[in-house]
Amino acid sequence: MGHDIQNKTRLREVYPEPSHGAVAKELPFLDAHCRHFIELSPFFCLGSSRPDGLADVSPRGGEPGFVHVLDDHTLAVPDRPGNNRLDTLSNILDHPAVGLLFFLPGVNEMLRVNGTARLSVEPELMKRFEVNGKPPRSVMLIEVKEAYLHCAKAVARSGLWKAERQIERSS
Repeated sequence: MGHDIQNKTRLREVYPEPSHGAVAKELPFLDAHCRHFIELSPFFCLGSSRPDGLADVSPRGGEPGFVHVLDDHTLAVPDRPGNNRLDTLSNILDHPAVGLLFFLPGVNEMLRVNGTARLSVEPELMKRFEVNGKPPRSVMLIEVKEAYLHCAKAVARSGLWKAERQIERSS
C-alpha cells in the first residue's frame, strides 16, 4: 500500500506533463480524417459504465462503414442480434457516457472517440441499416464530445498485426 499512487499530485510526480501535441490533437468534433477512419473501420471497442460503477467494454464489428457518421458530432451504430445480455445497452440507459476505440486492420494508430449515447428505434434510422431486408434491433446514436488519433505505440509493441504473432486457436 505504501507504494500505491493515491492522488493526482503523486501521479504527476511519477509522470511528466503531456506534450503540447498530445493535448492539442483532441478535437470536439469529427474532422475529415476521423470520418474517413470510421468509414474504413470494421471493428471498434465500446466502453461504458455499469450502475455499480464497474466499467464494461464490448467489441463491435461489421463490414467497413457499418458505423455511419451522420454529421461532425453524431455517429450511428446498428445493434445486430447477439447474445441478448444487453450489458452495454442497459449501461447506456443508466450512464450515457461512452468511449470508442476504432481499429483498422494493419494500421497501428487507432481513433478514440468519447461522447454520450442514446438508443433509438426510429423507423427511418432503422431502415438505413437494413441488411438483407432485416433491420437492426436498435441504433445507438453517439454525440461526439472528443475525438483524436491514439498513439500507435501500444499496437506496435504488441505486434497485433504481425502474422508471426498470430496464435493458433487450439492453443
